Amino acid sequence: MKAAVRRFHSPDADLEGYVPDDPADVGVLVQVMAGPSDGPGEESFDVVVCTPRWLRNLADEQGPIIGRHHLIVESWDWPRSRLFLTEEIESHEAPTWRDLADKIGRIGR
Repeated sequence: MKAAVRRFHSPDADLEGYVPDDPADVGVLVQVMAGPSDGPGEESFDVVVCTPRWLRNLADEQGPIIGRHHLIVESWDWPRSRLFLTEEIESHEAPTWRDLADKIGRIGR
């Protein structure tokens, strides 16, 4: 069984039109809706698309950060991030959806 990305959503920004004040200082929660490629259904996998500067500022404010469920990019480029996430998620295979969702869950919570 393979995964298929169905759509993307963010409660933080309109992903297709978002233009940050500083593209090198961005952190946006992205919800990836993915399901089995051979049938209906989807689950949400959350990943923060962020830059090193945003992480550094967050660490300065809050202390150490564990990097799981973060996609770290040099600057905000949604089409590039969207393509990367789609290719990464759709490259995974497993015998069941549960096993496949566990693999995708390493990318997004």
